[in-house]
Amino acid sequence: MTASERRTQLVGVAKQVFAELGYDGASIEEIAARAKVSKPVIYEHFGGKEGIYAVVVDRESAALLQMITSRLGPDVGARQQIHESAMAFLDYIEADPAGFRVLTRDTPSGSSGVAGGSMAGLLSDVAAKAEGILAGFFAEAEIDTSVSPLYAHALVGMIVHVGAWWSEVREPSKEEVAGHLTALSYLGLARLPKEPHRLGR
Repeated sequence: MTASERRTQLVGVAKQVFAELGYDGASIEEIAARAKVSKPVIYEHFGGKEGIYAVVVDRESAALLQMITSRLGPDVGARQQIHESAMAFLDYIEADPAGFRVLTRDTPSGSSGVAGGSMAGLLSDVAAKAEGILAGFFAEAEIDTSVSPLYAHALVGMIVHVGAWWSEVREPSKEEVAGHLTALSYLGLARLPKEPHRLGR
């Protein structure tokens, strides 16, 4: 293998190991054994377990973010934006369950920036994209646009948590799940009062 091919192979093997065992349970020995290489090969490419884990997380985060943001845009209606976001997330879970497990399970203890905040950072990026879309929707509805970050994070959080649940049960179909999420979100936004904070009084 070329150096690039070997690196790609090691990242793929490591992703499976981290998905199965978590960061703490995984080891360079296990990754090397499955890849049929010596431990020094992994150290040469990545410097150690934390290094290869960071590469796996970065690649998975980028893949998921691209899947979601590629379906969002100014030319797509609000209802379709919600539906496409939900479908993109569910498509990713279905296509790459190992990658999803790496992003959502345990992360290096005491490690800042390697992956501890990877999923949170990823979701913040998605929420920032959704925030811009919602701001336009709120402006048209004459609702205070300053609350768009709140709703953006609420929508993203709902999709992520439902997706995590669906990744385990796989029922109903992802199309049905996306439909339910769209109905709940869009109908709620469409009927949002101008002063929703008064509803709790």
